[in-house]
Amino acid sequence: MGIKLRLTIMNFLQFFIWGAWLITIGGYWFQTKQWSGAEFGAIFSTIGIASLFMPAIAGIVADRWINAEKLLGVFHLIGAVVLFTVPMTESPTAMFWVLLVNMMFYMPTISLSIAVAYSALKKEKLDVVTVFPPIRVWGTIGFIVAMWTVSLLKLETSAAQFYVASGASLLLGIYSFTLPKCEIIKNFDKKNFVEALGLKAFTLFKQKRMALFFVFSMLLGAALQLTNMYGDTFIHDFAKFPEYKDLLAVKYPAIIMSISQISETVFILTIPFFLKRFGIKQVMLMSMFAWVLRFALLGLGNPADGLWMIILSCIVYGMAFDFFNISGSLYIETETDSGIRASAQGLFMMMTNGFGAIMGSSLSGLMIDAFFKAETGEYLWKGIWFSFAAYSLIVAIIFALVFKYKHNREATIVIQH
Repeated sequence: MGIKLRLTIMNFLQFFIWGAWLITIGGYWFQTKQWSGAEFGAIFSTIGIASLFMPAIAGIVADRWINAEKLLGVFHLIGAVVLFTVPMTESPTAMFWVLLVNMMFYMPTISLSIAVAYSALKKEKLDVVTVFPPIRVWGTIGFIVAMWTVSLLKLETSAAQFYVASGASLLLGIYSFTLPKCEIIKNFDKKNFVEALGLKAFTLFKQKRMALFFVFSMLLGAALQLTNMYGDTFIHDFAKFPEYKDLLAVKYPAIIMSISQISETVFILTIPFFLKRFGIKQVMLMSMFAWVLRFALLGLGNPADGLWMIILSCIVYGMAFDFFNISGSLYIETETDSGIRASAQGLFMMMTNGFGAIMGSSLSGLMIDAFFKAETGEYLWKGIWFSFAAYSLIVAIIFALVFKYKHNREATIVIQH
């Protein structure tokens, strides 16, 4: 089996696990359990809390002590057990702690799988900027397949979605031990204290451009969290209105939202062209303005005559997500030493899905409760989405002014060692 196919299978399963419950947990939470929105925000904060420290710690361990592919396998096996216990929780508090443990082991696997892929491709002397996106696209396909599986089996409001995720996690955990070996850095006893502890990746903050890149990664991470938290719930809410409740979009919101991931599969393949032609600054700006359009279209749309705007917002999401997340990962790979590959990717994950996710989930919850919740308890979705669009626009303008980067279109991207 060729290396590209092996990495494709890894990426497919990696995101199938997440896609089986991330978008549909809102239906289970509100429709089946009928727990509160404030507690739901706490559930999504588990992604951010876990990402604050676990990806960075796992990256350090993978760079120094345990091969990344083995650590990937162990984490997924633990995740399989934890996901299996989620349906057994009987309270929001219990579910919070169980999901927190799950995310502590799942979130590091995203950056670990990236490190495994980059290591394997470079051993084969392949250009990661060109070769990785077509492989990574299968992760998005895995996410889509999981969403459709859960939706078509009518598991969107069922605890069974977690059993689907658990089974996939078990399979990937076993499969990970067959992946190419990722070398650890040996003989580091002569390094200085920071390097000996595997903390060298954090010195990237000394570089002004990298520090700014990480800060804006955090701000964009907040935008991504807003989409994950409220997208599916937004469409579910239309079921309260007689004129919308029988529409297919309202009955199968996960399938509608999966258009976002389908769009990803297209935009991922364009990343090598855009990165090499325009450079990371222009690509990140494209992502930011795509977020503005994404949120504005959701604010204007509805599942009936405005369905085309919701669908268009999902298409725009592909650019918003890929041009930030995948391009950012490739930028980190090309700008850092291979000796800190896993820990640098973990640091990127910490800023986006850690600090960014916590900021997005906590501040948005406070803002919505204060300004966009009617006395009847209903959410004022138009105001919510427009405020998110305004936030993304402000971030884009500031980024354009302060992030200095001169791209040389004629230069070949050099991977540092």
